[in-house]
Amino acid sequence: MPITLKYIDPTYMIRAIPSNASDNVYCTLLAQSAVHGAMAGYTGFTVGLVNGRHTYIPFNRIIERQNKVVITDRMWARLLSSTNQPSFLGPKAVVAAKTEEVPPTQLLDDADQKTN
Repeated sequence: MPITLKYIDPTYMIRAIPSNASDNVYCTLLAQSAVHGAMAGYTGFTVGLVNGRHTYIPFNRIIERQNKVVITDRMWARLLSSTNQPSFLGPKAVVAAKTEEVPPTQLLDDADQKTN
């Protein structure tokens, strides 16, 4: 039975900051989980942490809905800061992004329901 196997070495991925020991351990665990899943016969999945557990995540669950990144959000600013990435946004782009309608997150929805 012919198979196609692709390997991407994470050390060659583009990073803004050097990896540390925690990154190396996490990548090793992800790689081992992916190999275990493939050797168990699973296909069409990726691996990741869900509620602190390494899990097999089917591709169809990942792509079933599209998430928007809010570029004016504090979390996005933290990401840029922690990875030493420039913003590339001019003042006009920030103003335009702030005027877009952003759906509330699930956590905010839950908080609003408790106060009503």
